Amino acid sequence: MNELDRKRHNAAQRAKRVRAKVTGTAERPRLSVKISNLHVSVQLIDDVKRVTLASATTVGQKATGTKTEKAAKIGAEIGKKAKSLKIKQIVLDRGSRKYAARVHALAEAARKEGLEF
Repeated sequence: MNELDRKRHNAAQRAKRVRAKVTGTAERPRLSVKISNLHVSVQLIDDVKRVTLASATTVGQKATGTKTEKAAKIGAEIGKKAKSLKIKQIVLDRGSRKYAARVHALAEAARKEGLEF
């Protein structure tokens, strides 16, 4: 197994461990975070009904600033969408990422909009 395959395998394993413990419901949906090298995407998911309730992404936007600033902007956007859906509590699904830097900025911006997790 070359190094890139090993990294992808390890990331998938980390994501599985997180996902095994996190489940979203209608009252408390899962906030799934996907961060690539250029973009940030988030979704509010009801796992019971298997439905995406709301989403926000930087793809297709003229977003300026650092990657951390982009993540914070998307966190605030999803917080506003959740508020419009009368969602106050969520469960954070950070995928294979550590709760640091961009994930932290996104979560803090969502908290400022009134989400609890």
